[in-house]
Amino acid sequence: MATVTLNEVRKTYGGHEVVHGVSVDIEDGEFVVLVGPSGCGKSTLLRMIAGLETITAGTISIGGKVVNDVAPKERDISMVFQNYALYPHMTVAQNMAFSLTLAGAAADEKKRKVAQAAEILGLTPLLGRYPRQLSGGQRQRVAMGRSIVRNPQVFLFDEPLSNLDAKLRVAMRAEIKGLHRRLRSTTVYVTHDQVEAMTMADKIVVLQSGKIEQIGTPLELYDRPANAFVAQFIGSPSMNILKARRVGSELQMPDGRALGVPPPRNLADGAEVLLGKRPEHIRIAQTDGVEVRTKVIEPTGSETFVQFESVGGEIGALFRDRIDLREEAPMRIDLARGPTHFFDTGSGHRFIPE
Repeated sequence: MATVTLNEVRKTYGGHEVVHGVSVDIEDGEFVVLVGPSGCGKSTLLRMIAGLETITAGTISIGGKVVNDVAPKERDISMVFQNYALYPHMTVAQNMAFSLTLAGAAADEKKRKVAQAAEILGLTPLLGRYPRQLSGGQRQRVAMGRSIVRNPQVFLFDEPLSNLDAKLRVAMRAEIKGLHRRLRSTTVYVTHDQVEAMTMADKIVVLQSGKIEQIGTPLELYDRPANAFVAQFIGSPSMNILKARRVGSELQMPDGRALGVPPPRNLADGAEVLLGKRPEHIRIAQTDGVEVRTKVIEPTGSETFVQFESVGGEIGALFRDRIDLREEAPMRIDLARGPTHFFDTGSGHRFIPE
């Protein structure tokens, strides 16, 4: 396997820059997820690593070698696409062996490598079938098997689970993670689903509008988001962001009501700040607390998500205990428990309390 290094990588289409000087170091054997909303540049970055898109500026290195001008087939990478990209007229075994066939591999070598990959992915009973005879999950495993037989330096995944139903996505997440643990392969994985990123990655790269917002482990991003965008993008349901102002020893909402959360000591009196609170840290208050009205109640069995309306905006709360709530009912919630995050009102950057 190999390291992958992106150094000030840029991409321009018709004079419009869509990737703005991205730099990332991916270690040998690391599972890195590029995540962000649609149009943030994550798939473009992956395609530049693969050689399917030209690089406007900067360098991409694989295994210490700059590959800007190296053809895709010579980069020793393998890519798994969202739509599987299987040949319908070929059997599972033929699809998996296709790259070896193009390389002129001997028949016994192809049979051995296909058998090994099929055993790893549980495809042995399906080798004689055609893609039309397979489920979506089985087709995706065949696409992964086709990559494995090549034994590439780097595996690239471009939103491979987006065509699968929710239950199958969960199963395939575990399967891809288990495959990585077994092969210890350098892997770059693109998704817009932050749950996939959180559950699969060794390291996450959060992108927005072609720029990196933060790089870190899943828990680093969850516990210490660098800005309000990362705070709301990482975590499901997303973090609540409320406008607040320091008045004396209190933080108050725009209407002057106290939030019940102490202000940062280095926030000047009268200054505004964005207060971040994760839904799972919100509790029902018996007396003091923020006045709200229940808007939406979404029970899932193991937990209940409730959306409240307040004068400061909507507030989402996640309860893992069964609670008896009625829609449109007035009540109070406690924001003082658990971690509180603060962000600058102008830049959105994390506000570091003294």
